[in-house]
Amino acid sequence: MSEEDIIVVEGVVIQTLPNSMFRVELQNGHRVITHISGKLRKHFIKLLPGDVVKIELSSTDLNRGRIVSGR
Repeated sequence: MSEEDIIVVEGVVIQTLPNSMFRVELQNGHRVITHISGKLRKHFIKLLPGDVVKIELSSTDLNRGRIVSGR
């Protein structure tokens, strides 16, 4: 996958799920299931419901994503 196929959006964590998965609501109201990127996992960054995060979505599957940074 090239960088052109990646969509970067912001959202709010609304629910924590098992195995480092999260349910995130985007600004347009769409809900996405996401996982933490390796850098956040490596540095033990904890996310809680209500945190604003930046997500990378694939252009082929808009229902799953990867959390790349928190704010």
